[in-house]
Amino acid sequence: MEASSFFLSLVLILLSARVLGELAAWLNIPPVMGEMLAGIILGPSLLGWVTLNELIHTLAEIGLILLLFEVGLDTDLSRMLNTGRKSLVVAIGGFLAPFITGFLLSHYVFDFSILVSMFIGGALTATSIGVTVRVLRDLKRHQSREAQVVLGAAVLDDILGVILLALLYEFSLSGGVSFTNASKVFIFIMIFMLLSPVAAKLMAVTIGRFDKKSKIDGLIPTTIVTLVLFFAWLAHMVGAPALLGGFAAGLALSRSFFLPFGASLMQSDAVFVKRIGVSMKPIIQLFTPIFFVTVGLSLNLHEVQWSWHVLLMSISYILLALVSKLAGAFIIRENIHFRWAVGLAMIPRAEVGLIFAELGRMSGVFSDDLYAVLIITIAATTVLPPFMMKWFYHHYGSRIVD
Repeated sequence: MEASSFFLSLVLILLSARVLGELAAWLNIPPVMGEMLAGIILGPSLLGWVTLNELIHTLAEIGLILLLFEVGLDTDLSRMLNTGRKSLVVAIGGFLAPFITGFLLSHYVFDFSILVSMFIGGALTATSIGVTVRVLRDLKRHQSREAQVVLGAAVLDDILGVILLALLYEFSLSGGVSFTNASKVFIFIMIFMLLSPVAAKLMAVTIGRFDKKSKIDGLIPTTIVTLVLFFAWLAHMVGAPALLGGFAAGLALSRSFFLPFGASLMQSDAVFVKRIGVSMKPIIQLFTPIFFVTVGLSLNLHEVQWSWHVLLMSISYILLALVSKLAGAFIIRENIHFRWAVGLAMIPRAEVGLIFAELGRMSGVFSDDLYAVLIITIAATTVLPPFMMKWFYHHYGSRIVD
């Protein structure tokens, strides 16, 4: 691809992502849906102005790694600890129910292979904490008791989802489900997740000290991006997807993370950790839309065999995705309205669900038809829940006991 053509494609991607993301936000729809729609419009489904190539894929992968870094950075482990057992029950129930039912529906009803069925189940497990927080804040319920349970559960959901994604990534590379390989990769992942946060924290402390003496602006974003990409490479070297490295780096630098041998180190550098988030925000906001536009570009609606079968699958997965996320909430001992509030808040999928879908497509696990079905499912379970939550709080919000 000529440099001029690439520059024009990048202009179209960034501009359309911003315009349609802004429009989606005005319509009270998660901006990520607007960015994905931008890819559908620019790509082979409609206009055909932008063609995916290696350069765009690389930028999208950087965006994906930075997105998981932001997820890790925003992960507040203290929320999960503070809400304790309820968050744990909601998280595990809300993770296992979509995964197991998604697998069973895919394998035994729609006759997909075990690997494909596991990927589909995995794509249905995630909860988009960004969408949930936005709706709860709009409703002025973000400090409520049910919000604390949901946020704590979403933290654990993200961690479980990323680990599952790493395992499925290994299965896709080996061409099938191997418990021997899974055990090996799981051990590598655990070692990586235990050691990398300690290393990242120590590196961040070193960066913070140099930052105080630096005479050139931009030390923090430069060194943190370097750190994130280094951990992404390291994750790839141990057999896990590169995005796991971004998540581990973000988790290590989050405000609530502390070293097992020195919690005071985290407290003394709280201001620096906050500066990391502020400095990285513009870079993350530049690259992550490229990933979501790429998701839309990857979807060629002309190659999808639109049939009753595809329609049936879409409706089935949407209903399953909506209902299965309520499972964890209905196990906890609370009044029925509290359970509904928690369950509805756990439904939105968005970012992590799209990551599962895109990784499945890139590894050749998903066909065009199935990829389209999952995108439709994730879009529906991202757009519908905010309206469902607002309706519920309008009619039953006063009956929730704080």
